[in-house]
Amino acid sequence: MTESCIFCKIVDGELPSTQLYQDELVTAFRDLHPVAPTHILIVPNAHLASTNDLTPEHAEAAGRMLTLVPELARQEDIAESGYRLVMNTGADGRQEVPHMHLHLIGGRRMQHPLG
Repeated sequence: MTESCIFCKIVDGELPSTQLYQDELVTAFRDLHPVAPTHILIVPNAHLASTNDLTPEHAEAAGRMLTLVPELARQEDIAESGYRLVMNTGADGRQEVPHMHLHLIGGRRMQHPLG
């Protein structure tokens, strides 16, 4: 955990969230500023600033982030209609919180192109 990291504090229960899932590797919770009816963040429990920090030792957590998506999509009733997955990295990628996270966004037709 990084003491100043908002997502680390959410993972540790120090900050409130609408948590949807947590295991020993990852935590999923609703985004405070949703861009669609369903907007869930999936984060590794271990602090990684961004995808640039991924190493082979993080493969299990990174894989769990992705394998959790269909479960959450079914739970949110968006699996059949579809959804968008987004991971932002760095300033140019518009990463706002320096803790790697995956956005699961759905519940409405997404605009095209990405932006």
